[in-house]
Amino acid sequence: MPTTIRVTASDTSLYHVAARQLGDATQWWRIARLNGMTDPDLSGFTTPVTLLLPAPDTSQDSGVPGVTS
Repeated sequence: MPTTIRVTASDTSLYHVAARQLGDATQWWRIARLNGMTDPDLSGFTTPVTLLLPAPDTSQDSGVPGVTS
């Protein structure tokens, strides 16, 4: 079952949330996908927003799946 947290613009971005909550900033896309988001920027949130968090997954490679450098 996913965890829920409340975030605001002071959390800056999903990169920061992923680093703090999942231990890997590059997994921001997992939080975005679970919450129907495409942009990691949180600066537009003027009031706290509740987000679902996926469980940490150490098997994930860095970066968004399907995107190659």
